[in-house]
Amino acid sequence: MKTKDTPKQYVIYSRKSKFTGKGESIENQIELCRQYIAMHFGEEAAENVLVYEDEGFSGGNLERPQFKKMMKDSQKIAFAAIVVYRLDRISRNISDFSSLIEELGRLGIDFVSIRESFDTSSPMGRAMMYIASVFSQLERETIAERIRDNMHELAKTGRWLGGTTPTGYASESESKITVDGKERKAYKLKPIPEEIQLVKTIFEVFMETGSLSKTDQYLLEHRCVTKRGKQFTRFAIRGILTNPVYMIADETAYQYLKENNVDLFAERSEFDGEHGVMAYNRTLQRPGKANQIRPMEEWIVAVGKHPGIIAGSDWVRVQAMLDVNKSKSYRRPRSNVALLSGLLRCGECGDYMRPKLTNRRTAEGELIYTYMCSTKERSHGTVCSMKNCNGNTLDAKIIEEIRKLSADKETLAKLLAQTKKVISGSKGDYVFREKDESGAEVVSIMFDMKSEDENSLQSSRKKNSDHFAKLDRDRKNKKCEYAVLVSTLEPESDLYNSGIVDVSYEYPKMYVICPQFFLPLIGILRNAGKNAVDARRELEQIKQQNIDITGFENALEDFKDKFGKNYETASKKFGAAIDEIDKTIDHLQKVKDNLLSSERQLRLANDKADGLTIRKLTWKNPTMKAKFAELAEEPDEIE
Repeated sequence: MKTKDTPKQYVIYSRKSKFTGKGESIENQIELCRQYIAMHFGEEAAENVLVYEDEGFSGGNLERPQFKKMMKDSQKIAFAAIVVYRLDRISRNISDFSSLIEELGRLGIDFVSIRESFDTSSPMGRAMMYIASVFSQLERETIAERIRDNMHELAKTGRWLGGTTPTGYASESESKITVDGKERKAYKLKPIPEEIQLVKTIFEVFMETGSLSKTDQYLLEHRCVTKRGKQFTRFAIRGILTNPVYMIADETAYQYLKENNVDLFAERSEFDGEHGVMAYNRTLQRPGKANQIRPMEEWIVAVGKHPGIIAGSDWVRVQAMLDVNKSKSYRRPRSNVALLSGLLRCGECGDYMRPKLTNRRTAEGELIYTYMCSTKERSHGTVCSMKNCNGNTLDAKIIEEIRKLSADKETLAKLLAQTKKVISGSKGDYVFREKDESGAEVVSIMFDMKSEDENSLQSSRKKNSDHFAKLDRDRKNKKCEYAVLVSTLEPESDLYNSGIVDVSYEYPKMYVICPQFFLPLIGILRNAGKNAVDARRELEQIKQQNIDITGFENALEDFKDKFGKNYETASKKFGAAIDEIDKTIDHLQKVKDNLLSSERQLRLANDKADGLTIRKLTWKNPTMKAKFAELAEEPDEIE
């Protein structure tokens, strides 16, 4: 809770979608904001400013770690104002922006954008900020529409747009096309006969068995492998079965696509029963996450330049079978986690042995599980015949051996020293590294083992925290991702003797564990590393796409810069126009006053004219008086 005595705190928030190292970098934005705070709120405020930085995050939403931390801190710290270099550093979504401004208003926190000169402390500042935010969202939606228009143009060509080619085809350059004023290479898919036959086999086996598991078993038994020489997985098989690139563009295919409301860029006559189908915008690709299939209504479909493989009726039938089998589809067990999960490999085929629960229990009531070779399970024992091993017994024996080693400190120290020397060439550390088949590093962990001499004085005994700084330096020097302290220090501490302790609050990617958690931690970090490698591969695939998406962010920044300049020019001209209008109003007011004064003078003159008579004109004039007297004495003339 905020306290009344808490001094006001100024905050700088900075964001950039990707790292460039130049231009409006994070550092430049922060420095400009700091100068603004020093100028308007004092040097002391600028020196004590809090800074929150998000680099590599889009402005499309508010899901950013430092932004969320800033808003959380705003509940505890009395922020005076949040200062940003430019409005879109906060958000490009009008709904998010409006909610944010309301929340800041509720908390009594002002919002300042130095580039647009917006300040929510004034009503005009708030109004102009909302207007600029509307334009920002409009621009964002315009760019998205332009991307889709470009995709429409590409779809009309029926070409392969690049990336990882589907099984059965290779891409080859054919010609050049012009899209959105830019010349691009045009590719088409070229069949690979042996792979084409494999794809046909997958469809045939699935249509015959109606089961992904049995199709997987068939491929294992017949030693069928992927393009990269790996075993097929159920996920990979499903990916082939659902890919419309294999479907022959015939009458059935046309009807199916029309019924599912795809954005179809092909006439009915183009469905000639020979060429295949090209589906664009089919997947949602997000870094760090598995590709997600979009709803068919969002697909952009055309007839491709490549030959189709599977008849439209067969492909549609397969989709119906997959929909029916969704509830029966393979799901990797999530609860079956054991000590050696991700570490134990089959001695016969080399595949991982995973824990599998049984329906039996031990005398103590604990469920019995076994370690089973994954290949053996998937092939139903036809490819690998490795016997299952009792997981309860194996894990217990390993834990017991670790306990023995930890109890015999002298032997443990010798073994650790030998392991360190063999594996890393270092006298002080044990380094665990693993690379995948392509040579990419999956995980790298540097372990440091510490034990206390029982004969040492209590006052001279070291704590775990005494080793953190050196451990972090060693991790960086050895270029390891993680640092782990395997410690028997502080035996009286409940914190360090309860399991795996994450101390990344003090040093990044650092853990403290007891010896018995040595293998489980390797398994946990190794699995996390594998997921990270897969995410990097997906990102590389995205980068290989021929659709130029890298320039959109730069184009957006350029537009914002030009918009800002145009706004400044327009603002100056608007101000000048207002001044001229004010001057004109003043002049017209003077003209009005003069006209009103003239009207009064004319009215007075008219009144005087109305009162004018002969009698008044001759009053007290002796000459005219005599003449009127003579006229009065003369008799009237008689005709």
